[in-house]
Amino acid sequence: DVELAESGGGSVQAGGTLRLSCVDSGYTFSSLCMAWFRQAPGKEREGIAAIDSDGTIDYKDSVKGRFTISRDNAKNSVYLQMNNLEFEDTGIYSCAARPHIVGAKCLWSSYFGDRGQGTQVTVSS
Repeated sequence: DVELAESGGGSVQAGGTLRLSCVDSGYTFSSLCMAWFRQAPGKEREGIAAIDSDGTIDYKDSVKGRFTISRDNAKNSVYLQMNNLEFEDTGIYSCAARPHIVGAKCLWSSYFGDRGQGTQVTVSS
């Protein structure tokens, strides 16, 4: 089973940085395609970054160049380094997982069935 728990959210000013962490307490982390999602106030949840079990990475254009997704399989963890934060980045950030599928890409737009509860990120202008 996959059990995800996020941490690292907080309040920052525009231009600031935050680093989010997500730990999977299950036993199959190294084989998972992992992703970060966010939900802004009044908007639908959206995928923003994904990293496959082989390290292949995919970003949504709105975060490309500012956010970096990474993983540490030894720690069952995936991270999201967020630099140059903007007011529009405010929202609840959650991580998600799905099994690696041979022949299928791990994309921020893929379907992810397992999600964490999320952590709040607030950016003030």
